[in-house]
Amino acid sequence: MKNICGSSENYLLKNLQVSSQEVLEVAQKKGRSKCPKCNSSRMFYCYTCYVPVESVPTGEIPSVKLPVKIDIIKHPNETDGKSTAVHAKLLAYEDVTVYTYPCIPDYDNHKHEIILVFPSPNSVSLRESLKCLTGQSSPKEDYAVSESKHIDCLKKVVFIDSTWNQTNKIISDERLQGLVAVEMTERKTCFWRHQKGTPDTYLSTIEAIYYFMVDYHIQILEKDYHGEYDNLLFFYSFMYKLIKNAKHAAGKL
Repeated sequence: MKNICGSSENYLLKNLQVSSQEVLEVAQKKGRSKCPKCNSSRMFYCYTCYVPVESVPTGEIPSVKLPVKIDIIKHPNETDGKSTAVHAKLLAYEDVTVYTYPCIPDYDNHKHEIILVFPSPNSVSLRESLKCLTGQSSPKEDYAVSESKHIDCLKKVVFIDSTWNQTNKIISDERLQGLVAVEMTERKTCFWRHQKGTPDTYLSTIEAIYYFMVDYHIQILEKDYHGEYDNLLFFYSFMYKLIKNAKHAAGKL
């Protein structure tokens, strides 16, 4: 399996199997462009309509098919233009739904097929979370016996899009209580706006979604990974390089 963060800069710059980003390079040189839906002036994409701007042809933006559906609960004070949750909706449009808190779907009758990706004292690993969903209480139970059951049980994954100091209001909402929580502890963030005082394992939203899909592909579907979800980082990796180059030019690196 490929390890992104650790030597994260080299990975993002060299090893991701993303589609050609020439369309973004051209758009950057042109500057801001209009959103085809609301006519707002944006760079690359409209973060309120979830569509590329006029200078970025839709056909040149990759489309990613996810193995499970994604719900993103966005904090109302999260700045739309800075949110990486938008990337997920743009690149996996059919599989991602974004809600702005306090709007949260009714999960009551589906908690047996939904997990929440969020670090908490009760968080478990991905593999353990699926055991919880299927009622497999003993960690010694043979995982292979119910392999197909585990694969089929998970229908939706919930992510929270918020700064870490604002997450409490959402995560404590009674509508999210009872969902099995998963924490991803083995990856380090590469986010250029990482918040001081938080562990480097606290990922940006698009990083969390990407890493989750890679882990699901390898651990649950038990398939070799060949970059199937790398295009989730299509915008993210391009912006990473832009910001890194700008900081270098300004003498801040």
